[in-house]
Amino acid sequence: MEPLARMKELVEQITEHNYYYYTLDQPRINDADYDKLYDELVSLEKETGQVLPDSPTLRVGGELLKGFLPYRHRARLWSLDKAQNQEDLLAWHNRVVKFVTDYNAKNPDAEPLPHPAYVIELKFDGLTLNLTYENGELTQASTRGNGTVGEGILQQVRTIRSVPLSIPFTDGIIEVQGEGIMGLSVLAKYNETAAEPLKNARNAAAGALRNLNPAVTAQRKLDAFFYNVGFAEGVSFQDHAEMQQFLRDNRFRVNPYVKYATTIEEVQAELTDIEAKRHTFDFLIDGAVVKVTDMRTREALGYTDKFPRWAVAFKFEAEEAATVLQSVSWEVGRTGKITPVARVEAVELAGVTVQNCTLNNIGDIERKGLKHALGTLVAIRRSNDVIPEILGKADEEQGEEILFPTVCPSCGMELEQRGAHLFCNNKLGCRPQIIGRITHFASRDAMDIESFSIMTAEQLYDDCEVRDPADLYGLVFDDLIKLERFGERKAQKLLEALEKSKSRELAAFLFALGIPNTGKATTKMLADHYRSLDAVMAATAEELVGLPDVGAIVAESIVGFFQDPVMADSIARMRGYGVKAEAEEAPVVRGDSVFSGKTVVLTGTLPTLSRDEAAKLLEANGAKISGSVSKKTDYVLAGENAGSKLTKAESLGVAVISEEEMLEMLK
Repeated sequence: MEPLARMKELVEQITEHNYYYYTLDQPRINDADYDKLYDELVSLEKETGQVLPDSPTLRVGGELLKGFLPYRHRARLWSLDKAQNQEDLLAWHNRVVKFVTDYNAKNPDAEPLPHPAYVIELKFDGLTLNLTYENGELTQASTRGNGTVGEGILQQVRTIRSVPLSIPFTDGIIEVQGEGIMGLSVLAKYNETAAEPLKNARNAAAGALRNLNPAVTAQRKLDAFFYNVGFAEGVSFQDHAEMQQFLRDNRFRVNPYVKYATTIEEVQAELTDIEAKRHTFDFLIDGAVVKVTDMRTREALGYTDKFPRWAVAFKFEAEEAATVLQSVSWEVGRTGKITPVARVEAVELAGVTVQNCTLNNIGDIERKGLKHALGTLVAIRRSNDVIPEILGKADEEQGEEILFPTVCPSCGMELEQRGAHLFCNNKLGCRPQIIGRITHFASRDAMDIESFSIMTAEQLYDDCEVRDPADLYGLVFDDLIKLERFGERKAQKLLEALEKSKSRELAAFLFALGIPNTGKATTKMLADHYRSLDAVMAATAEELVGLPDVGAIVAESIVGFFQDPVMADSIARMRGYGVKAEAEEAPVVRGDSVFSGKTVVLTGTLPTLSRDEAAKLLEANGAKISGSVSKKTDYVLAGENAGSKLTKAESLGVAVISEEEMLEMLK
């Protein structure tokens, strides 16, 4: 075969493999075979001195550019009007409905515009891209600029492997808009070896695409999602879904999270759902975009001076800010892990005042370039209601060094480094570890020892020599009555709570033990499967790996825990004090109940039943209990002081029932 013909064949093959790998996430060839094809193409290009215009070798980045040339878009790239809250969204919807009604009334002879229906898409937090294809070939890529003129960044965009260099549509010129992004997992991997770690994914993507050296862009391994055809010759669309299909047919990467709605209530529910799960995506979003689906309606609605009237951006609350890193302290957890906690200058973030931030571990400090950051500005992010996280330095200023501890800040034992974490191995003599284990053991989801708190654990450690959860069951009235703030009633109440806890079922007891790498779901599964504490303690790693959601690490953690003589002695002493740790009787599940196969969420305080009692009753009647509300939820059982779950249920139109109504339905 002639070299040029073979080159064309290789380009087609490699382009096909790139499409399946980078756009569809469905690789059809292993890396070694892919490399053989690529290396052959590189060799032929050197031999012939030719590079085809859609050759994948163009993606590695070419020579350093002298500057960006202006590029005039064929169709204007519009900004979007913003809806800061649900009221703003409803106001926009009402304007659209009024326009459609008025238009149809004024144009009785024309085909009426349909009642507005909407599409909801994610609002990516990256850099807007405008790609130009002429007769199927990518001829230009540019930034948004001022909407009319942007900067040409073709060489940089060519390095994005999910961007097609050629497309099947060859009947004219089209311009396609999308967003250049850097995946959060890609950013984390990049920063593991980067001499200068990148601060966040948005700046990483924007900086790469506006870097005059395309080779730097290629190193960032950017991605892109596409959502609009802004200019088209030879093609038109009836609605948004048809345009999206055109993009997919032409091998553009379209984000799968696209929802269609026929009412504004459905739109509101979807926006609530997106905001709740925004941190589950492997890329940054700062909101969602709501658009009218029908293209005729879009054309009729038109534009203001700045925005299309047929679309609106629903912005989520800002969750990033910059503040001064004042100090770092080191806390010891119940497993012995040493966690750095940063104290920052107080700053308002997402509606709360932030002063403490997590730094995760010493590896996190080094990876984010924070080793010499004391006294300097740092970028922080707050995700939902968890403790805020420091993302990295907000400027290039060098500060004082964060000194890593070599001994435990509590007991003074030399620390051991395992991976990126520091550990204190003095589990029998390190006060915070012991207090943490005892507090966890007594917590509601564990042994549920009523009115027990970390302050109680500290008192019992200091004044009653409680060094292990088993020691709790050896306490007597005379031990407690001498404690500060312990009267007769409080002492008796604690003893009664301890006695009651001896009857807690096996799943709760296993969770209370604090087995490393296991949570409530795993311990419940162990209890349901083995049905006895002795059977769980005797289980081998080989047996455990065969159970649902138990991998090698979790299996070894469970086996190692029960083989530890200290843990075995603690469990034996608790059993000697009368702790039963027995599995519940397997419930007989009704199949004819109104709740059979239904998903139920519980929230708030019920009048007569505990939440556990209500959950067991529902499970015995065939219900599936879930911890979060979604469109798939069938019922929310709500008591007093129900919070965000009730609010979300109401916004989604999920049926909300009381305890009384539930009991009536069960009859």
